[in-house]
Amino acid sequence: MHIKPVIDKYMSQVPEVKLYCRRCLQSERWDGNVILMIVDASFDSIGLNYFHSVVPKVEYFRQQFIETNQIITLEDLENTEYFKLQQIWKNRRSWHMAKSIASYLGYLKKDKNLNDKEAFLCWARSSQLENWHLDPIGQINGVGLTSYQYLRMMGGIDTVMPDKIVKRVISNILSEANIKLPKSDLEFIYLMDDLARETGYRPIELCWMTWLIQSESNLARMEKYSKILSKI
Repeated sequence: MHIKPVIDKYMSQVPEVKLYCRRCLQSERWDGNVILMIVDASFDSIGLNYFHSVVPKVEYFRQQFIETNQIITLEDLENTEYFKLQQIWKNRRSWHMAKSIASYLGYLKKDKNLNDKEAFLCWARSSQLENWHLDPIGQINGVGLTSYQYLRMMGGIDTVMPDKIVKRVISNILSEANIKLPKSDLEFIYLMDDLARETGYRPIELCWMTWLIQSESNLARMEKYSKILSKI
């Protein structure tokens, strides 16, 4: 069986996916706030349920630190003490990751005379998948390939996260087309690029489709979290 009819069947169930992906590629998630995108990726890096655990805590962080103007810039995030941040999210590794990303982007910001968002986009555009672990952000403790790819996506790069949900759904799709799932995460990302070219979808659209097509309490996530998705 050819792969395109199989993927078409899945994509037809999530027609809004293009809208969400367009906002991601324009770096407009979380109202375009780079601090919140960094915090999102850092919370998500420890593998908890995204909609149940990560999103509510990022929103709480927004209320406590962003809306009160305690954290406005990358430098503010880098310099905020751990004990204050851990009142929102207890995992210290997540905060080390967030503060370290903010530190590097802050360096770019000063070095190239950019604002926060421009620094984030500058990094994303210069980032590479190959030898990703040699990238200044890829070298940060807590930033595995999945988090690295997630940050690149929010920075406007059309690519894929090799997380467990993405791989599970794509594995089901591949089995319907009698195609084997690659063993390594890098090979998986390359395969997703190939599938995108063959089917006419963006890699990022295939990635988001796998998240949205999942169901919880007999409701598709796209339906269950429609109000949240419109904000993030």
